[in-house]
Amino acid sequence: MTVYIVGGQHRDNIKLAISGTYGVGKSTTTEALSIATGIPRTHALTSRELLVDLAPGKTVMELNSIELLQLGLRRFEERVHNESIEGSFISDGSVVHEWVYGTARMAVGINPGAGFALRAIKTVAGIGRKKPLHEYTDIVGDVVKERARHLYDAYVHLPVEFPMKADGHRPVSEPFRALSDDSLLSVVRELGLPYEVVGGTVAERVTRIIDLFDLDTVMPVEEAIEESQRRVRAATKILEEDDRFKSAQRKKSLWRKLSYAMRY
Repeated sequence: MTVYIVGGQHRDNIKLAISGTYGVGKSTTTEALSIATGIPRTHALTSRELLVDLAPGKTVMELNSIELLQLGLRRFEERVHNESIEGSFISDGSVVHEWVYGTARMAVGINPGAGFALRAIKTVAGIGRKKPLHEYTDIVGDVVKERARHLYDAYVHLPVEFPMKADGHRPVSEPFRALSDDSLLSVVRELGLPYEVVGGTVAERVTRIIDLFDLDTVMPVEEAIEESQRRVRAATKILEEDDRFKSAQRKKSLWRKLSYAMRY
């Protein structure tokens, strides 16, 4: 029977959350780790995948506050469902991620990756509306942190080590990445669970995580990484070929841009 080491203790199962902000390589790392060890990987659909149904024709940068809340709750729901399985799993992200992104937006602006003019308009549009959002996110924070404490055995945090690939979709800036990275790590520490910060190449990350938790392997790490990269590329290609996704990337009319800008 497989035995794992978590916080210096032996466990029959391991529920491991891989933390990290936008563009740090969580998907490739967790996919490779899952393939190498045979431990199932769980995840929520990406924002891009969810938006083709939740808000057709929009990118995340064009969402208003209510739509962003809906997106966050939808991803939280997916994580809760997918992580309610028996036995071990490796989670791409965790239940606290969407909440941390929400609180970071409250601090730097609802669309941190947008230009100055749009961010200024959003700031004005949000006057008088931010307090209820702050109160709501505080309540959600208590819920997600309590669930994380009881759901996961340990965290591995992947730090920001390289610039994010510009894909025209992620609604973030480098300052936002830095803030959300700091916030995620702060929350992970607050949870009181065993955690490690693991950087380096994908191979170095996967090898280090395997060593940290004494994970058995069913495939060499390099082969697992090659397969994980193939799967991530294939998933991205399928999405980018979806007509609903393409419609969100097309140029919008001036009127449509203004209508998006004026809604907080």
